[in-house]
Amino acid sequence: MDTAHALTATGGSLRMSDYKFLKDLPEKILLESTKAGVVGDEDERSASFYHIDQRTVYSEINREFEGQVEILDVKDALKRYEWLNQYLWSAVDKDADEITREVSEEYSGGYFMRIMKGAQVDFPLQSCLMMTKKNIRQKVHNIIVAEEGSSARIISGCVTSHGIGGQHLGISEFYMKKNASLNFTMIHNWDEKTVVRPKSAAVIEEGGSFVSNYICIHPVKDLVMYPKAYCVGEGSRARFNNIIYLNDNSKLSAGSLIDLRAPGSSGEIISRNIVKDNAEAIAPAKLLGNAPKVKAHMECRGLILNDGAVVQAIPELYSRYQDVEMSHEAAVGKIADKEINYLMSRGLNRDDATSLIVRGFLDVDILGLPKNLKNEVESIVDKLTEGM
Repeated sequence: MDTAHALTATGGSLRMSDYKFLKDLPEKILLESTKAGVVGDEDERSASFYHIDQRTVYSEINREFEGQVEILDVKDALKRYEWLNQYLWSAVDKDADEITREVSEEYSGGYFMRIMKGAQVDFPLQSCLMMTKKNIRQKVHNIIVAEEGSSARIISGCVTSHGIGGQHLGISEFYMKKNASLNFTMIHNWDEKTVVRPKSAAVIEEGGSFVSNYICIHPVKDLVMYPKAYCVGEGSRARFNNIIYLNDNSKLSAGSLIDLRAPGSSGEIISRNIVKDNAEAIAPAKLLGNAPKVKAHMECRGLILNDGAVVQAIPELYSRYQDVEMSHEAAVGKIADKEINYLMSRGLNRDDATSLIVRGFLDVDILGLPKNLKNEVESIVDKLTEGM
């Protein structure tokens, strides 16, 4: 039974009331979500959220973390908390373009996550945004609030059933309060017929830290993203890490912007792009020094595996102050013959040597994950790059 049939086997779509525990979700749904880093064992996560097609079907907290985190469908959260409306469309401008205007007018839901003041959450919160029906237009709006002095990690997995196509329009707004720390990892496992348009922005207050990790190692028809981080508090920090592998006819533009608006704030952008066949990867990145005594660096590396594939790196630095430290590095090229020859001299054939070098290039160490989570992400990278 495929994923779509698993959803409709009972004569309709999944409902939140049907599932008390994560393990109760259909086995096919749980299996599909593992491809994007989402696990079916509640003991490994502090909270879990599933939004499938146009409906939230699961939203629960691990009992051990009650009082430390909160997770709800965003529409329910906006009804429950009047104060939350002040965050809605505050980081992302709803009139920025056609996508934001469309989602502001109508959306099916999304997740609200809150990490409580002072909470140090060891296990990640996780979300799964999944599409199983052909040619749907999934529109979601996510809001994440990390309260003062809190620390947490989020795994967000996006996945489609094979060959269904469709479009995903996702808005995500992040708010890091004073001295809050948030590490957000997004893993995309769309299919080669999917069009994806995520829009996100983060606001980081004094002493706060925001790390955004993005991983895409599966063909996608067309994806454009340009997340932004605004360091508005003194000593605030932001970092974007991208690990991208594209093949077939995939087209992806994955950039990022860090706006350093407060003295002593800092930012870093690191991008790894591998392309083959007729794939195209564009990596625009911008660092804005809009305050004195800021530090920022960007690094973009592209690896082209055959003629016809395209990598375009577009680094930009801007500052209005002389007392700043800002730098960038960009490099695009092929795998060095001497690296392949060295590995072949150790007994590997050319394909295995190339695969090993590619996996090394897609080094998840740049994500800064704890050991157990790093191992999970490494296993996903290994599986998705097998036989490349």
